[in-house]
Amino acid sequence: MLLFAVTGITLNHAHQIPAQKSIVEKQGQLDETVLAALTVPDSEVGALPKELRRALRRTVGVNVAAGIEAEWYDDEIYLALPRPGGDAWMSIDLQSGEVIYEKTTRGAVAYLNDLHKGRNTGVAWSWFIDVFAVACVIFSVTGLWLLCRLQKTRPATWPAVALGVVVPLIIIILFVH
Repeated sequence: MLLFAVTGITLNHAHQIPAQKSIVEKQGQLDETVLAALTVPDSEVGALPKELRRALRRTVGVNVAAGIEAEWYDDEIYLALPRPGGDAWMSIDLQSGEVIYEKTTRGAVAYLNDLHKGRNTGVAWSWFIDVFAVACVIFSVTGLWLLCRLQKTRPATWPAVALGVVVPLIIIILFVH
């Protein structure tokens, strides 16, 4: 919850926090045997063959996951490789075998902000933040239930709850447009 709260603050002030952008570029050359074994799929979008993924790992040191969809053209394969806190892409020239890879990172704050939003994080993280959100809802509802049970011994309960609802509503109505 602390990380979620802190990244909420950093998201609200993202324009005031300077990004620590860095770019890594890698280039390589695929073997002619790898290129010769490639068959362009019928559709323009498809996963890379296992042999090509292995060759890319050896050539430029980049591990491309099996399920990543690539854009296949007559002379090139293009992979968009978005990631939390940055971006990456790879281009493979089908004529020459030249591989160009570029990875951009925007720093730790951008990474944590993307985790907060679930941007480019994958299925496991999506499930985690969904389960976490459900736990927060349960925590809030049981907290309200406890307030109902203890309202006789705490006279400021309902004014505080009402204030917690009314203040955000007033701010939304008056200042959010």
